[in-house]
Amino acid sequence: MGAKRIGILFGMEDTFPWALINAINESGGEDVRASALQVSYLKDASPPAYDLILDRISHEVPFYRTMLKAAIGKGAQVINNPFWCAADDKYFNNIVALGAGVTVPKTVVLPHKQHPPNTEAKSYRNLAFVDWDAVCEYLGFPIFLKPAYGGGWKDVYKCDNRDALFAAYNQTRDLTMMAQECIDFTDYYRCYVLGRSRVHIMRYDPGQPHHLRYVTDAPPADPQLIERIHKDALALCIALGYDMNTVEFAIRDGIPYAIDFMNAAPDADLHSVGQRNFEWVVSNMAAVLIDRVRAPRAFEPTGTWPHILKRD
Repeated sequence: MGAKRIGILFGMEDTFPWALINAINESGGEDVRASALQVSYLKDASPPAYDLILDRISHEVPFYRTMLKAAIGKGAQVINNPFWCAADDKYFNNIVALGAGVTVPKTVVLPHKQHPPNTEAKSYRNLAFVDWDAVCEYLGFPIFLKPAYGGGWKDVYKCDNRDALFAAYNQTRDLTMMAQECIDFTDYYRCYVLGRSRVHIMRYDPGQPHHLRYVTDAPPADPQLIERIHKDALALCIALGYDMNTVEFAIRDGIPYAIDFMNAAPDADLHSVGQRNFEWVVSNMAAVLIDRVRAPRAFEPTGTWPHILKRD
């Protein structure tokens, strides 16, 4: 039997994929080999070319998403699960977080500002007008307005009053938007969570330029807070079924609020995360992939959330 094949699917990244491939090949032994995934057209009768695929780009390339789902259908392992990634959204994740006992900001989801393609006014006979007074009273100002799908700080607005909220909402086209309570935080953390078992907690300052956001000179944190962050980060990724994710926490009055935890292809570039964090994510992701390709799991539609949500 030949070596197990791991394919890394990626786009414009340069530092992380190649370092990960090298780490796998250096520590995987003769039975595991990694390479940059290669694909052209898809042939329905062909066996999968890889035993395991790490997906870093299919959220941007629909052809890759189709390829990954077909690979699973033919018996390959894929991290992260493309079926769940296609169904996931940030508002539902908040519902899962509450079920997992993780604190999140108060949130509402809003109808589209503009009609999505192929719809018209008559398509919305079930939709009532938004009670904006109730929304503003529930959330308080300032309010963050951001898409329920997507990331990279695209189409995110901080609204200090009603006029700013309506001005921002009017720019959101046909996106599904969430309005969320602003957490006035005193500290902020970003966590890598790999294999639903390995957690790396990083001090983070989202107000800094991208290459300066990972804080290296902060004083030691409260051990109980770090323990809570570790526990909550794991709980979220286990519930959602993510094997590679980042979870961000804003700290208010000593309580970690999970702010952003739908990052199936999180930033792992050396130049933005820094040498220490880069080395951790490369070595630990390599270990997760080697373990997974040697001991494949049965297909899971999602994580444990169907078992933890309270449904009467």
